[in-house]
Parts: sequence; structure tokens; C-alpha cells
Amino acid sequence: MQHFDTGNTGFMLVATSLVMFMTPGLAFFYGGLVGRKNVLTIMIQSFLSMGWTSVLWFAFGYSICFSGDVGGIVGNLDMMFLRGLKPTDVLAGNNIPLLVFVAYQMMFAIITPALITGAFANRIRFAPYLAFLTAWLVLVYFPAVHMVWGGGLLARWGVLDFAGGIVVHAVAGMAALASVFFVGKRKVAEKGPHSIPLVALGTGMLWFGWYGFNAGSELRVDHVTALAFINTDTAASFAAITWLFVAWVFEKKPKFLGLLTGSIAGLACITPAAGYVSVPVAALIGVVSGLVCYMAISVKNKMGWDDALDVWGVHGVGGALGVVMLGIFADKAMNENGANGLIRGGSAFFMKEVVAVLGFSVYAFVISYAALVIINKFTVVRATEEEEVVGLDNALHGEEAYGEA
Repeated sequence: MQHFDTGNTGFMLVATSLVMFMTPGLAFFYGGLVGRKNVLTIMIQSFLSMGWTSVLWFAFGYSICFSGDVGGIVGNLDMMFLRGLKPTDVLAGNNIPLLVFVAYQMMFAIITPALITGAFANRIRFAPYLAFLTAWLVLVYFPAVHMVWGGGLLARWGVLDFAGGIVVHAVAGMAALASVFFVGKRKVAEKGPHSIPLVALGTGMLWFGWYGFNAGSELRVDHVTALAFINTDTAASFAAITWLFVAWVFEKKPKFLGLLTGSIAGLACITPAAGYVSVPVAALIGVVSGLVCYMAISVKNKMGWDDALDVWGVHGVGGALGVVMLGIFADKAMNENGANGLIRGGSAFFMKEVVAVLGFSVYAFVISYAALVIINKFTVVRATEEEEVVGLDNALHGEEAYGEA
């Protein structure tokens, strides 16, 4: 029987559990940001992904991402339904069960499309969302995973993405923007977040889970694991404080919601670089992400884009910015399996990172918009004005988050 490294295996099981914990955290985060009549609708979208994405991952998702290679774009279907995978199979080079890797990557697949839902809050009907979730995973997420992490085209080209700046945040953020353009503005204006304490609970769960997201991406316990862990917290903290003070200047009061949103921007931005840069660079990434993502949301507001929960400004811009900053600041002294960025003479690596994130961002936008157009021909995507007035919880699900007192 294969000898497994029990320390690495135990750590990766914990990291997998932490990433799973992020999806209910996202549900609380988004649930607090919407109005009282739409809480359950947006929360079920996250929990639906936990179930349905797991089904797709078992059926063919893992195989498309990590089995074989077809043109550098996707894998093959040799491992559909995890065919041929034995409990004793080992992940090469890591001495952990391959099943643990399958589960860990499944948690990433679950949360990534759930990120998009905050953009079209209060406007999307349930059946079209299920169709979009399925199409988006197959056409955008699975190819991105294979190309960057599964030995595909971008991996062979030398593109690095430690835990998902391209694969998770940039593509989800651009899909969010595409969905906003497709569905248009809400017809029923909301007064703002109905429960900032729920947002705080969700933020805490996300921040906690993010240690598994980033540190776990080393897939073993070593010095890079420790580096990714502390870089995650450092960037989140610096971004949160930066956002708090910037908002204090422009909005005249220190807002709790700004502190919370800033931390998520910092977490998204450090994700691609967590295991490749020094701790001082992580602090710089936090400051820059707090400034840039705050400005991105200001631009969005001026443009009149109804990205309800700022998915594009936080995840799309944050993830892409993190990839660019990785291209600038990557340091092989931090991680011998990494690269040297622009400031260390790695101009070719920098260009690869920029081209990869721009290319995949455009791809995600176009495919996401096209998917919604096609789905709309079969089932109307947009909720009616009457449904918006009643609230989607009652109109679509026949449930209420808060009953009559």
C-alpha cells in the first residue's frame, strides 16, 4: 500500500474544509448586503452551487480539468465519475491521497461561480441561474483550471497563478460584469444592506476560509505554505485599513461596511501571488488593492452599472490587479518553483501574466454574455417587475427569511 505523508494529508483535509466553509460564508456576506425580501434567493444560489457543482465535478468536471490534455485547452473524459481512481492513488510529488486533491479542487469549483451571483442580485430567476451555473462551469471555469493548473497551454507557457487570481477572481468578476450588462438595472431600488452584522459574519467566515484557499494551494506543508498564510492575512489587513481610511476621507465617516469590503478586496488581490512574493510586497498589494478597488467601484457607480454587490470591482479588478502585481514582484527567493517578476528582470514573465489575465477576462466576459443570451431564448432570465416588487424570496421560492413579528 502507498505510504502517505499523514501531516500533509491532515493539513490538506483541513484546508479543503476551510475552502468549503467559504461558500456558506459568501452566502451570509451576500445575504446581509441585499434587502430583507431577497435574502434567501441569493443565499440559495451559493448553497445550490455546493450541491450541483459537486455533482458536475464527480460526473466529468474533475476529468475535464485534470485528466489528460486536448489541445492544451481541456482535459479528456477518461476519469468521468472518478473512474479508475482508487483510495490508495497518490498525488505525484505530494504524498497525499489523490482523492484529497479531487475534493480540494472541487471546493474551488463550488465557490467560483457563486461569486458571480452578487452582481445580478434580485433580478435572476432560479431555472436560468441553474442553467447559467452549468454552462459557465463547463465553458469558462473548467478550461481555465486545465489551462493554468492542469498542465494546459498557459501552464506550459509559464503562467503562474498561485490560488486563483485568473482562474477564480478575474473570470468570475468579468462574468459578473457581463451579467450586469445583460440583465440591466433593478427596477425596485433597495435602501442598502439589510444586515451589516450578517455581512460581518460572512466576512469572518471568508477570511478564515481563505487560509485554506491560499496556504492550501501549496498542497503540502513547507515554508511556502507559511508564506502564503501570512501573506493572506497581511494583504487583507492592509487593504481593510486602506479602504476604511479612503472611505473616511471621501464619505466623511469610518464605515464598517468599507472595512469589511476592503478586506475581501485584499484577499482577492493577494490570491494569485500569495506563495510567490515577500511579506512586505503582500502589504503593498493590500494597500494598492484597497485604493484601486475602491476607485473601481466609484467608476462603476459613475457609469451606472448595477453590479449590486460590487463583484466586478472587488473580485474582477482585485484578481486581475493581483496577477499584474505578481508579474511585477514575483521573487524566486521566496519560492524556487516561482519566477522573477519585472523588477527582477523578468519582463517576459510579466508580459505572460498580463496577456493571460487580459485574455481570460475577455473570454469570460464574452462567453458569459453569450450563455445568458442563449439561455434567455429557452427560459426568461430576468425576473419581472412584479416579482421584484414582491421580493424574489416569496415570488420564486415561496419562503421568507423573516416572518411577521
